[in-house]
Amino acid sequence: MPVPTLDLRSDEPLHVLVPSTALAAAAEAVSPRVRAHRVTPTDGPPAGEAAQAQVWVPGGGTAIPPGFLEGLPRLRLVQLLSAGAERFVGRLPEGVVLCNARGAHTPATAEWVMAAMLAAQRGIPFFVREQDAGRWSFGTQRSLVGARVLVVGAGDIAQAVGAMLTGFDVELTYVARTARAGLRSTAELPDLLPHADVVVLLVPVTPETVGMVDAAFLAAMPDGALLVNAARGVVVDTDALLAELTSGRIRAALDVTEPEPLPEGHPLWSAPGLLLTPHVAGAIPDTNERAAAAVTDQLARVLAGEPLVNVVDKSAGY
Repeated sequence: MPVPTLDLRSDEPLHVLVPSTALAAAAEAVSPRVRAHRVTPTDGPPAGEAAQAQVWVPGGGTAIPPGFLEGLPRLRLVQLLSAGAERFVGRLPEGVVLCNARGAHTPATAEWVMAAMLAAQRGIPFFVREQDAGRWSFGTQRSLVGARVLVVGAGDIAQAVGAMLTGFDVELTYVARTARAGLRSTAELPDLLPHADVVVLLVPVTPETVGMVDAAFLAAMPDGALLVNAARGVVVDTDALLAELTSGRIRAALDVTEPEPLPEGHPLWSAPGLLLTPHVAGAIPDTNERAAAAVTDQLARVLAGEPLVNVVDKSAGY
């Protein structure tokens, strides 16, 4: 896929729509040519100079409101603050490039995966509840050391998890859409799942991955296995997972759910064997700085006429 650039005259201002005053200041610090405009898309299309924006940086969790893009005739680039691009793939006008912030959330998300695996394997949620109840409940738990870990996904977060697992003496297997050196293919999952103590989901949202973890996938996991989802909630069939958790056959650690946010009274809140966090895997102070750096680096490339980075392949969805 050819790497695109944005063509600007040497004296042409670069108008950028941003979600915050902090990001506006960072963008304008790149060059006097940058004009940053803070916008709230749900308020409608921008007016004045903001309507001449060539770049839009949506805030986290932002979707595309009806009529918003129609009010931006000069838009050429949508630069995300996240790695996930599913809200935008297939929804942008022809000629508008979509780029993500690949790498901005990598260390934090990989760290969450490690924390979730260790906490679940060593029974930390159980012991916290026992501490709250004032009970000294000795018991033997599982271990991550020597475990068979199957990572479904082979991107930068998956590789970071693998690096962090060094020293735990795990048997690590990566699965990607297609097999290549060091990677097994998703077609091999039925043969791989029965031998995994821990299954980690780190895949992008695509038509192939939505609902990937269904009843058959879960049934193939061995008794007592742990499912860790740091991808997106739609990758997992929630009803199928609830059935397995309720039976007590497998366990799970989720940072993402479907639906999300998880409504009050939803059965996942009380599901046995579940460690649940509210989509906070990437939520550490450094993440915002990394995401802002991805934006400012991209703006500098635009001004210099250099090829863009982290371009999303619209056909693949990531």
